[in-house]
Amino acid sequence: MDSMSLPKIELHCHLDGSVRPETIIDIAKKEAIDIPSYDIELIKNMVIAPLDCSSLDDYLERFSIPIGIMQSKESLRRIAYELFEDAAKENVKYMEVRFAPLLHTEKGLTVHEIIESVLEGIKGAENKYNIRGNLILSCLRIMPVAGVFEVVEAGRRFLDKGVVAIDLCASEKKGFCRKFMEPISMAKKYGYRVTIHAGETGVGENVLEAVQLLGAERIGHGVYIKDCKEAYDIVKKEEIVLEMCPTSNIQTKAVVAFNEHPAFNFYKDGIKVTINTDNRTVSDTNLSKEYNIILNEFNMMYEDYKKIYYNSVEASFADSKTKKKLMEYI
Repeated sequence: MDSMSLPKIELHCHLDGSVRPETIIDIAKKEAIDIPSYDIELIKNMVIAPLDCSSLDDYLERFSIPIGIMQSKESLRRIAYELFEDAAKENVKYMEVRFAPLLHTEKGLTVHEIIESVLEGIKGAENKYNIRGNLILSCLRIMPVAGVFEVVEAGRRFLDKGVVAIDLCASEKKGFCRKFMEPISMAKKYGYRVTIHAGETGVGENVLEAVQLLGAERIGHGVYIKDCKEAYDIVKKEEIVLEMCPTSNIQTKAVVAFNEHPAFNFYKDGIKVTINTDNRTVSDTNLSKEYNIILNEFNMMYEDYKKIYYNSVEASFADSKTKKKLMEYI
């Protein structure tokens, strides 16, 4: 099965983890931003995480350089455009990209300007390539709750104009959901959909609370429901969709080896699984590579691929017209 030629859906991809290394250098030169080197190989070594990362926190250190050059309207627009361009060239038909607006205010941009710039980049790629996309606003769990309220309010005017959901991400601690119940509840009232990073680093109970306390419709990663029966059961019963990212899960030590990744067992047991990149640059991957891993490690057939594709379309936060079009590709 040639995964590159198959139509694909990506639901979990971080903008700041998917910046071309060449673009980092180019923007740094144009905007006079200090980076450690202009040597492309050195920059790649700094932003691409090895498979033997020690932890999620070690993995997240790779984001500092990209975030440093993503502080202008033009850089944000360009990087969003290039991400969708790269995805379109491997036959991704629809992608939801996520990023944390508050990480891009260092040079005075407002949250409104930041979101608007990324949406302009997405729209530019949509106009040139056969791909459609939407934007998920992420908030770091290590930031004050007030920041989540700020992002929710700023993004509100972009709902139905490209912004579709709210997300919580970054370093994961047990019981984080309770802290963010109020702003996530407000977001839902405004019309945001909800996807939450949870169960990535050994705390399956976080998935349970993300569903029960925050109303998560999708879970980023969710690997550790395998060790929490209550979380596993609610994900299966409520048809909560898992956004799984094989290579990233190896790098962050969520999973020891590809052949031990729980995605296929979840899928065979009726859990709605989707396959994603997480971070195209930091994980040195694309969606075709991620599917090849799953297809080859678990001898999945074309019918399995179709089912996961349909799961991804149905679980997307796209409108009904876009979903109908995506269904027609397979």
